[in-house]
Amino acid sequence: MEAFRRAVEAEHGVRLPDYDALHAWSVREPEAFWGFLARYLRLPFATPPSRVRSGDPMPLTRWFEGATLSYARALLRPPDSVDGGAPAVVAVSEAGAERTLSRDELFDLVARVQAGLRRLGVGRGDHVVALAANLPETLALLLACAGLGAVFASASPDFGPDAAAARFAQLGPKALFATTAYLYGGRRFDTAGTATRLRDALGGVPAVAVPYPGLPDAVPAGFVTWDAFLGEGGEPVLEDLPFDHPLYVLFSSGTTGLPKALVHRSGGALLTHVKELALHCDVRPGDVVLYYTTCGWMMWNWLVSSLACGAAVVLYDGSPVHPHELALFEVAERHRVTLFGTSARYLHGLAAADARPGERCDLSALRTITSTGSPLSPSGFRYVYERVKEDVHLASISGGTDIVGCFMLGVPTLPVYAGEIQRPGLGVDLAAFDDDGRPVTGRPGELVCRQPLPSMPLRLLGDEGFARYRSAYLSTYPGVWRHGDLIEFTAHGGIVVHGRSDATLNPGGVRIGTAEVYRALEAVPEVVEAAAVGRKVGPELAGGVASDEEVWLLVVLRPGVELTGELEARVKRAVREGASPRHVPRVVLQVSGLPRTRSGKPMEIAVAKLVNGQPVENAEVVANPEVLEEIAAKAAAARA
Repeated sequence: MEAFRRAVEAEHGVRLPDYDALHAWSVREPEAFWGFLARYLRLPFATPPSRVRSGDPMPLTRWFEGATLSYARALLRPPDSVDGGAPAVVAVSEAGAERTLSRDELFDLVARVQAGLRRLGVGRGDHVVALAANLPETLALLLACAGLGAVFASASPDFGPDAAAARFAQLGPKALFATTAYLYGGRRFDTAGTATRLRDALGGVPAVAVPYPGLPDAVPAGFVTWDAFLGEGGEPVLEDLPFDHPLYVLFSSGTTGLPKALVHRSGGALLTHVKELALHCDVRPGDVVLYYTTCGWMMWNWLVSSLACGAAVVLYDGSPVHPHELALFEVAERHRVTLFGTSARYLHGLAAADARPGERCDLSALRTITSTGSPLSPSGFRYVYERVKEDVHLASISGGTDIVGCFMLGVPTLPVYAGEIQRPGLGVDLAAFDDDGRPVTGRPGELVCRQPLPSMPLRLLGDEGFARYRSAYLSTYPGVWRHGDLIEFTAHGGIVVHGRSDATLNPGGVRIGTAEVYRALEAVPEVVEAAAVGRKVGPELAGGVASDEEVWLLVVLRPGVELTGELEARVKRAVREGASPRHVPRVVLQVSGLPRTRSGKPMEIAVAKLVNGQPVENAEVVANPEVLEEIAAKAAAARA
């Protein structure tokens, strides 16, 4: 980051004494910034751009017009000289199976996958989908598609056939790849039936069974084996394509209606990821990057782009806490991981268990820990520095599937404040808006981005006129991207995330963020996690909308703890003292678990629906649907 700051000063003849000055320049001079960034990071342009970006407003902005490049080449053969025998991928399963692919071996595997794809008639613009585990085969499939100009989409094998079909059927794919069995939490899960039903839902497309390490191959009818699919190795096709050429399709969670199919551009994803990894996370050639993710979460796409920085990636498949809570940190120790990426929920869980990875594991190689998925609490920050490593860069990061990247993240040259994300990313014109579209500091506001970014989706599939795109992101503040998060800028420039803005509470007409409730609950050690939602009450207004709402709090308690009257009183007192009287819940309910997406994000909107006696649409996208019935029943009893 510091080297980049000095290079900007030298190239452009400006004085930028610190990160804040550099960031201000990046949004004041966007063409100069993005153009210089692409040169500085040595994006492998085969033909140079005629201009950095078009003058069209979002979502019509086009980037680096005239330029061509290959995302696959950037990852397989990064500009820094990396020895072909150096590790590229380390694959680890929870059962302990490990294998390492060198740069040359990954190069050859991509060529063999491409030979198989060409036999299936896959070419530029075709869609290929994978219901797949986090394996080298899945990574090679992405790179093979990118090299041919085909468009890739993936989901993890724990998706049910209906949830997967709701995503993939929108694409009309040319081929399906599926992991037909996997391990999680010490159990084997057979998904051959899911794969068969998914293939049928996709019209019987050509299908390939992807093997899982340590498990016997299960090849459903209509599928071919991975080995039979592969062709001869050699040189892969690494076609140079326009900067805005589609690379992959990612999907919204789909809790209401069909999941949005977000088409992401190859150059935009590459430039954004390398900026975030190389500058904000200080990833260097020879580093080792582990991010705990599945192939159904955008962090997988982010992780694999580490290859373009000359780093090796660790693909971990399975439960992060099996056979014990420090399993992931043992992998980090064994492979000298330099960047360890995880979720706030994982860190909060370790803190609740008083796990001490810093005492049990050698983490001397570790320089950066990133956390995302939900806000990391101040106590979560303290836990990392006290129990994991005291001289590490802890970077809470936040963005989304929608931009396959980050709006705000870490800055290695700035101090870390507990409970805060350090800064907006370079080039990100971030603000918190009030209801009238005015930027605010020191109080919560809507997360907005006032200028286009190259990683914003090219389009939504089936939305040729951009009506859904504009409705989803650009309708609240015309011409400005509204993301749906509630954030607050602090006095020293950091950012606090208060949760989803569509899940905020509104008792008595005063809008408050759920994160304030959760921070207050840190004073109650019996509470493992919670969901604060609004229950509609009072006389109905025009249109049948209730006139007010009251706060309900659903809590998951430590094993063996019951919600007594005394504990409920302490919960309410903690919220009153740690947040405000308006935050105090009217009702507190103990539940065994809270619904989460398959990437581990809490689903407050689903909880709010259940509390208000409404059904949760598309319940098959919930990773733990068994909790829905319990919450609905307990909420109904409380309403009565």
